[in-house]
Amino acid sequence: MLALKLHGPQTATALGKRLAITGEAVRQQLVRLAEEGLATSWSEAKGVGRPSQFWGLTAAGHAEFPDTHAELTVQLLRTIRQTLGEDAIDRLIAAREDETRQNYRAAMVEKESLRERVDVLVRLRSQEGYMAACEDPGDGTLLFVENHCPICAAATNCQGFCRAELSVFRAVLGPGVEVERAEHILAGARRCAYVVKSADRAA
Repeated sequence: MLALKLHGPQTATALGKRLAITGEAVRQQLVRLAEEGLATSWSEAKGVGRPSQFWGLTAAGHAEFPDTHAELTVQLLRTIRQTLGEDAIDRLIAAREDETRQNYRAAMVEKESLRERVDVLVRLRSQEGYMAACEDPGDGTLLFVENHCPICAAATNCQGFCRAELSVFRAVLGPGVEVERAEHILAGARRCAYVVKSADRAA
């Protein structure tokens, strides 16, 4: 399940190579996950030849990964909204954003290159449960990836959390850096991904 979470839909053969076990052994595990409602498969044609069978996690499969205190968080947000109003939610998110921004900036002191700062961000976000990574597409940009969202329930209930996180990334990576969200879990993607590039390259 972790391999599907981190790397997205794959064939049993590809998963076997990644895990250094046989494709048949992987297929047996995938069938078991499918029987439990945690994985699903579909055929996909790529070029000439027989279609390949791909496997991916279902919504229930994604839910197996921790969503920090999901039910309690949603209840608290609902109570705050009902008793104190939407402005109180906005203030809560702003306070969290400010604290996060300060903590991240402190961790990036003396990190001069963009790649160094992104690597620090990967470490910090992974410590917070986001399964973060940095990919290099080879076009001069970086792809900052979060394979899991431990606050997904809260973010679904109030997307201000997502806006605040993007704002934090832009602030801590520097004024000469552009950060754009390319994939979004709440929009149906399997992960959140951000294209990171220096402003002079974007010009």
